[in-house]
Amino acid sequence: MWDGFADGMGNFTDGPYEIQKPEDFFKDYFYDYGFNPEVGSVGMPVAATIRATMPSEGWQVPVFKKLPNGYVEEVPNPIWEYHKYIPYSKPNKVHDQIQLYGAAKDLDDFCLKVSMVVDVLQNRFMYSLILDTYLIEVVNTTSEELSNVAIEASVWDLDGTCPYYGVHENLTLLPKKVAPIVEMKYPKSKNPKPVYFLLLKLYNMSDHRIISRNFYWLHLSGGDYKLLEPYREKKIPLKITSKISIEESIYNIQMYVTNTSKRPDSRISTFEHSSTARLSDGFYGTPLLETLHCGVGIEQETCWFQRIHRCFAGKSDGLKVTEINGPDVGVAFFLHFSVHTSKTDYKEGEDTRILPVHYSDNYFSLVPGESMPINISFEVPQGVTPRVILHGWNYDEGEIICEVV
Repeated sequence: MWDGFADGMGNFTDGPYEIQKPEDFFKDYFYDYGFNPEVGSVGMPVAATIRATMPSEGWQVPVFKKLPNGYVEEVPNPIWEYHKYIPYSKPNKVHDQIQLYGAAKDLDDFCLKVSMVVDVLQNRFMYSLILDTYLIEVVNTTSEELSNVAIEASVWDLDGTCPYYGVHENLTLLPKKVAPIVEMKYPKSKNPKPVYFLLLKLYNMSDHRIISRNFYWLHLSGGDYKLLEPYREKKIPLKITSKISIEESIYNIQMYVTNTSKRPDSRISTFEHSSTARLSDGFYGTPLLETLHCGVGIEQETCWFQRIHRCFAGKSDGLKVTEINGPDVGVAFFLHFSVHTSKTDYKEGEDTRILPVHYSDNYFSLVPGESMPINISFEVPQGVTPRVILHGWNYDEGEIICEVV
C-alpha cells in the first residue's frame, strides 16, 4: 500500500503513541522517514466526562511513585488501567510531564494539567516543529506565494511585562516551503525569566489582517513550569461583550473577549482577527467583528466601540457586557468556555453540560490589551435554561458570563 513512500521500499514509521520528551520532536533522528501515515499521543477526557461516565472509584488520580533512579512511575486506579490509561512518564526514558507543572491537587486539577496543557504541547510540537533552537520559521502550506507579510513576536513574563518584542516585515514566503525568519534571542538574553509566554502573529502588511496566531508557554532549558502554579493567583481583568440570538431551540452566542489589563508598551500592535484569520492554537473560526487597525489608549477604546456598533447594525440593545475585575496585569491564560444547564440542585458527579456545543475557538490565551471574537452555537432541549461559564488558569472557580432566561 505504501510502496514508493518513505524509503522507496514500502517501509515507513508510525506513532509515537506514548509520552515523549518535547525536545525530542525537534531531533533529526526522531522520524526515520519523511512519510509518517499515522501519529498518536497521550490523551485524557475532562474531569466532568470522567465523573459522568465512571463510578467514584474512577475519580482517583494516579499515584506518582518515585523510583530510585529519579524517574516517576504513575500507578492509575484499576478503572483507568482497564480503559488503557497511557501514563505521562516512561521510567528510564521520559520524566513525568505532569509534575513539570507541580503536583495535581484533585481530579479537576489533574485533567486541566494533563488534557489541556501537557497534551496541547505534545500535539503542537509533534505537528508543528517550529521552535528548534529558538528559530522562528514559517511553513507556507498553501500553493500560492505569500508576499508583503510580517511576523510579530512578543514575549510576556509572569509579571505582566513584555521584555522582548520584534516585528519582521516585508517577508515573501514561497509556496509549500519552510522559511527560517529569525532566532528569538530572549532565552539567551542577560536575565531571561525561567517561565514565559510567546505570542507569534503572521499578518498582511497591507490591511493588518492576521493570517496565523500561535501562542506558547515555554521554560528555559532544563527547567519546568512550576512557576505557573502561583501564577493562578493572579487576577487578570476581562471584559466580555456578548449578543444572543435564538432560532427555535438553537442558540447562537457571539462574544468579544478582551484582556483589559494595561498594555505595558505602546509599541505593541493591536491587530484584530479578520474573517480569514486563523484565530489561535491552530483552529479556525468565524470572527464576529469588523477588522480595524487602531491605536492604543482612548483611541483604541473608541475604535472598539465603533466596531461593536457596526457589527450589530448600530443597536446597543441586546448586548450584555460582563466585566471580571482584577488588579493584576498579565496574560489571561488558558481561557475556555462551557455551556451548562442553570439548575442548582444536582447530585455529585452529575454532568450539567449541554452537549454538543460548537465553539469557533476555545482554550485560548490573551496578552494584555488583546481581544478575540468567539462564536458559540448549540441546541437546547425544551424547558432548559442554558448558562455559559468561563474557566481559565486564573479563573479556577468559573465565571458565569451569561444566562438565557
